Amino acid sequence: MLYLEFSIYKLKENTMFSVRQKREIADKVQTILRETDHPELPETEIQFHLHVEGAKSDWSWADIKNNGTVTNPSINLHNEKQDREVQNET
Repeated sequence: MLYLEFSIYKLKENTMFSVRQKREIADKVQTILRETDHPELPETEIQFHLHVEGAKSDWSWADIKNNGTVTNPSINLHNEKQDREVQNET
């Protein structure tokens, strides 16, 4: 039973990238979309949802949305520890 609960928990978490990395990726996607100068894009923040599959797609993935929609990001401590830039700040 404990294994099943752990598996369900893991499926609900984004298992790639730190919060800083996700925000940086979202900023870059926003910039790339804005640079297209497409007439159908809003003048305000562009809404998007990027799904990234990792090498181990059954547990390695991330959902990245535009920064304006993520006001309270979930934190995966494993990913925060792997973010080299965050490690260098401490």
